[in-house]
Amino acid sequence: MPDGAPDLQAPAFADFQNEIYARGLADETPKLPLGFSGLEERARELLSAEAFDYVAGGAGAERTMRANLLAFERWKIVPRMLRDVSVRDLSSSLLGTALSAPLMLAPVGVQSIVHPEAELAASRAAAAQGVPFILSTAASHSIEEVAGSMGEASRWYQLYWPKDQDLAASFVHRAEQAGYSAIVVTLDTWMLGWRPRDLGHAYLPFLKGEGVANYFSDPVFRAALERTPEEDPGPAIGHWAYQFSNPSVTWSDLAWLREQTVLPIVLKGILHSEDAHRAVQEGVDGLIVSNHGGRQVDGAIGALDALPEIRRAVGGELPVLFDSGIRTGADVFKALALGANAVCLGRPYVWGLAIDGQEGVEQVLRCLLAELDLTLALSGYTALAQLDGSSLIRSA
Repeated sequence: MPDGAPDLQAPAFADFQNEIYARGLADETPKLPLGFSGLEERARELLSAEAFDYVAGGAGAERTMRANLLAFERWKIVPRMLRDVSVRDLSSSLLGTALSAPLMLAPVGVQSIVHPEAELAASRAAAAQGVPFILSTAASHSIEEVAGSMGEASRWYQLYWPKDQDLAASFVHRAEQAGYSAIVVTLDTWMLGWRPRDLGHAYLPFLKGEGVANYFSDPVFRAALERTPEEDPGPAIGHWAYQFSNPSVTWSDLAWLREQTVLPIVLKGILHSEDAHRAVQEGVDGLIVSNHGGRQVDGAIGALDALPEIRRAVGGELPVLFDSGIRTGADVFKALALGANAVCLGRPYVWGLAIDGQEGVEQVLRCLLAELDLTLALSGYTALAQLDGSSLIRSA
């Protein structure tokens, strides 16, 4: 866990609730719902059935999605009393990236299906709130466009490792040149899981040219085509489909990736302690405990259930992030207490994007950070380093 004394200049995220109450004196209420279920329902009203189900859905019977939420239900916070919590500091540093709070925006692809500004709006919102943004390879705007939208704000790049190593190297080099601070390799999506909601609509947005901006803008990808994607998109989409699925990647390939970049390498999708231990042996710089939000393997372990054992397997020094199931500030608190250095937020910010673009994402972030700050204080803590397993109790 990150350590350090509270910083008197640290932002008081909890003040957002005072701002909301003050605006209420002028009969102004928040533009977006403040809870996840309300966000989801509002987004359902605004989006096509295909787009909504693509974001909301999971693999198979969606049991892994439910397992993610139930895992949080099993852990209960045990508040402590009579401690001075008037000043709190949620800041830390992760792989050279400064965090004003233990939060990043998870890599979510093909955001153009929920809002025309897609990753540009989401990344600007992250920058405005001081939250690092992780850009997906499957984005609707290119590596360079998103970097331009963020200025000097912190960003990481998530790699879907394609079949062609030259293309993989090109993605990584572009991210490095565009000021991204780490490479996140997603391990659980070498092929798409069985997703009945998408199959019921016969809907895969990439086949309609959505979410392929990084491919279509890449010089290696374009060199493999007889005609440019702009001239003839059909063959380009076919080449995307060929490149995307690459289930032959193994541990031994990480050495090649390390040769391509000086950036830290983070592995996303680790759920087994033996894989976590192997990652340490391979010299990776960090892990993300994740089951892809329940979108890949139906009936898999809830990500939070895997987190404590992963932390034990790697020790206290290796950065461990967490995603899959984060809905509230209390969820963030629990993940931190169980060993995460930071969490990655996914679906909630996508619903904010769908409802109100950049402003919608910003409200989602401000709500989550305010609730985390309040939960920390009301539970008797002032800094992230104070959280550990004793902050929680596991219910039967």
